[in-house]
Parts: sequence; C-alpha cells; structure tokens
Amino acid sequence: MLVTVRSYSEELLGSLGFELVDMEYLASDDRGALRLYIDRPEGGVTLDDCVTVSRQLGALLDVEDIIPFRYALEVSSPGLNRPLKRPKDFLAHYGKKIKIKTKMPVDGRRRFIGILQEYSEADGSIVLDTDAGCCTLDVANFAKCNLVYEFPEPGK
Repeated sequence: MLVTVRSYSEELLGSLGFELVDMEYLASDDRGALRLYIDRPEGGVTLDDCVTVSRQLGALLDVEDIIPFRYALEVSSPGLNRPLKRPKDFLAHYGKKIKIKTKMPVDGRRRFIGILQEYSEADGSIVLDTDAGCCTLDVANFAKCNLVYEFPEPGK
C-alpha cells in the first residue's frame, strides 16, 4: 500500500514542482496518520504549498481508494532539522552538522553528532567528524539521521 501511495505522491508532487523528502504512516486504533514531508528545490515550502498538496493528493488518494481505512493526511515541510535518508540528502549537506541514532551500537555508542565529511554511494557509508575524531558509519544502520540547525549568534 505505502509503495503505491509513494508512487502517486511522487508523481503528483513532481507535476507541482515539489519533491517527496519523506513519508511515514502512523497507525492507531481508530484513525491512522499519513505524513508527507515535501520540499521544493528552490525557495522552500510555504503553508499554502502544503495546503495545495494536501487537497490535491487527498482527492487523488480518495478517488483511487488506495488506503482502505480511515486516516488523516498531513503535509508539511521537512523543517530546519530535516531528515537525511536518500543519497542526494547526504550529498547535498557536506560540511553540515548532523545527528545520528543507530539501530545497533557502533564502538559501544548509538548516538553520534558531528560534521558530515563524506558520503559513499558505493558502500552506503558516511564519514562523520565528531569531537572524538572521524568515524565511518553505515547508513543502513541508521534508525534516524537529521540535520542539526545551528542558529547564528546574535549580532553576527
């Protein structure tokens, strides 16, 4: 089901000039939530953009009757601390601070914060420069990976 929803979403978003950054489905007993995080290559996303996508995608999903149970459709921007999941996400954010939580411990740790130095598509790994030095982490082991937005110091 989610593969089909992703396919419809990506096609509609592409026609509107947006891209799908992430999608998740949160199940509950009475009503699930389908969350889409969208972005635009240039200029970011406005509230009006989210409303437009929500209305058009909601209508499409209702007509196609892909989701056979009650759900709420939520559309938003990925925010300042956007998730990094796809190769292009890592490639676009070299030199930025990121926070990672791994599924399995690496050298006894599951949480890492540092500067993204490299991404290797060949083996799906990154090099992260942390306070403890550089380390190589396997993206397949990431439970969560996000940008860490650093607010500018006042007066600078």
